[in-house]
Amino acid sequence: MNRCYRISLLTAALSAALPLHASNPETAAADRSPTELAAVRVQAEQPHAKNTQSNSFGVGDWKNTPASITVLDREVLDSRHVRTLSELAYNDASLGDSYAPVGYYQNIAIRGFALDTATGYRFNGLTIAGEQRLALENVQQVEILKGEAGLAAGVIAPGGVINYVGKRPAEVRSVTLGTDSEGSRYAAIDVGHWVTPRIGLRFNAAWDDSNSYIDNADGRRNFYSLATDWLIGERGKLEVDANYQTSAQRSASGYQLLGATVLPRNVDRKKMLGHQAWQEPVGIDSTNITALHTFDFNSAWQSRVSASYSRSVIDDNVAFAYGCYYAAECADGSVPGNYFAPNGDYDIYDYRSPDDTRRNQQLRAELRGRFSTGGVEHQLTFGADYFDRTVDKRRNVNEYVGTANIHDKHVPQFAPSPLQPGPSVRRLDSTQKSLFLLDRMSFADDWQLLAGGRFVRLDERAFDKRGNPERSSRLSRFLPQAALIWSANDELNLYASYAQGISLGQEAPFWTTNEGTFLPAVRSRQLEVGAKYTPSDALTLGAALFRISQPFQYAKPDDSAYGYTFVQEGQQNHIGLELSAQGHITERLQLTASASALRARARNTGTPAYEGHPLINVPSTRASLHADYALPFVSGLGITGGWRYASSNVATADGRVRAPSYNVADVGLRFQHQLREHAVNWNLSVDNVFNRFYWRDTGSSSGDYYLFPGAPRQARLSVTVAL
Repeated sequence: MNRCYRISLLTAALSAALPLHASNPETAAADRSPTELAAVRVQAEQPHAKNTQSNSFGVGDWKNTPASITVLDREVLDSRHVRTLSELAYNDASLGDSYAPVGYYQNIAIRGFALDTATGYRFNGLTIAGEQRLALENVQQVEILKGEAGLAAGVIAPGGVINYVGKRPAEVRSVTLGTDSEGSRYAAIDVGHWVTPRIGLRFNAAWDDSNSYIDNADGRRNFYSLATDWLIGERGKLEVDANYQTSAQRSASGYQLLGATVLPRNVDRKKMLGHQAWQEPVGIDSTNITALHTFDFNSAWQSRVSASYSRSVIDDNVAFAYGCYYAAECADGSVPGNYFAPNGDYDIYDYRSPDDTRRNQQLRAELRGRFSTGGVEHQLTFGADYFDRTVDKRRNVNEYVGTANIHDKHVPQFAPSPLQPGPSVRRLDSTQKSLFLLDRMSFADDWQLLAGGRFVRLDERAFDKRGNPERSSRLSRFLPQAALIWSANDELNLYASYAQGISLGQEAPFWTTNEGTFLPAVRSRQLEVGAKYTPSDALTLGAALFRISQPFQYAKPDDSAYGYTFVQEGQQNHIGLELSAQGHITERLQLTASASALRARARNTGTPAYEGHPLINVPSTRASLHADYALPFVSGLGITGGWRYASSNVATADGRVRAPSYNVADVGLRFQHQLREHAVNWNLSVDNVFNRFYWRDTGSSSGDYYLFPGAPRQARLSVTVAL
């Protein structure tokens, strides 16, 4: 059973105020040796991270990494009140929602490819289960690594990776209180201390009692985390991070096209489709643990051994709005049953899937070093990686209980299904074993060549709902990767890179002839050229032109009994241009801006109607802008503003129906001052200030497509006090 306790804001504040013995922070900092990924520090006065690391291309700062990367630091996350993946996607034009319901775990897409929840999300560079409500309270910065491929993780979706970098121990004590226009209550504490010059701790906790803008979708969330650094001797270091979160919130179903051809109109985005009084909240409990041991043999060579464990348990309970198989307007079969009826009727299902358990375990060992051969300097990284993922599920309940209409003032109430879920059984056992190698070669003063690859072997066993073996497969691939960097001058780098990756084949939807069949794994190829310009230490400008291709997987119309067969036919090509600017334009003006132009098409599919137009849920253009201006006449006072744009978004495979383009504006205020020698930071933000209606997501789940409206105008207020 999911457990979510309410804790008063006063209790949270008192907890943060407990006295701590203060050691000398300068002494502690001097004893700490730097790490490559988990110990990245971003100072408030520098909005971009100078030492961002991409696993695919080894050690290197932002300018010397031949890939498109965006970093959102702690200051950005706090000032914009980012607490969900969907809100994270606001901050980069290359990101978009990909089936991200309110009240459920969310997923996003990078460069038009939905992330694989099994491998697309990382904490300190190690894989975590994406089927959880990823918390941000213990995160120092979020790295959006675009186009990461085989060398980064082996089997992974080609769009990229989201990496959460944890906070490290420091002398800090703060409490944050927050609310919003719906009356939510939020409290968080951040307490850090170097217990001795060699042992440091960082504790973060949050309690969230949220009132959703969607009726009957209020939720609760409790979060706790602990980070520990142990400096072992003069050369060793151990970093351990652990966090636990429990949440409970009713999940809001998405809309579907009416009759498979028309967007719903006059939608009340505050209404929960299909709401039934007996509907229980979706409970999600998650645990994530990472550990990293580094040892410096000398100034040139270092060993790194890391391990992680991630577990998410989902109690899925929802009165799910789906299709119109039982509606009168769909009875004759003229309207596809997996869409809402032309008049807005939809079926309601009692869906229950408790104890849906996902486990990720990873172990990595690597050696990093520097040496020279003639006039060439080498930075070598090589090692081995082991990754295991299991999925355990109970046989779910998914029973039709009644039919309602999207315009019902009050949703009709129906009796729940009397059926009960079955016992828990293993549904998937997946193991990856891999060896990887990367050599960064520097020569002729201004050239770098990066070459390497990963050999990966994937073993998978899948089981049916009763635990009987259904599929067993083994796959071995070598995935090469290479890049060339030219330093034109001290400020400008130009690069070109090539990478291959592999991702698992998708599962055929239940309404296709080959229901439940997993298609073979697909290989992706990416070519990217780009430029990185740093006119000052406080500003970065980037541009990237890329092409990603992989086999196209889709439900092909045919003459079979179901009318569709899920196939792998033709090629899916994503060609795009990304522009970014991050940092201080002037001493007072700070800017984070990005734009993306993406042409995503399928060709040679055997279905002409599905070719020649944008793919579903991939707008051709996006833009994101956020500015922060420090007012000159009031010390500590600043105004913020944001703008988000997306072009029309295809909602059907034949491209005939599109969600309209949208513009959304955000505004805010921030104020920093001292109160009895304590720093106090106030943040007020108003998202969607003009209360525009828009469809933010036309993503898919299990082969079906859904429409999620964007949130209405929302005001949020928070105050952080350093104690």
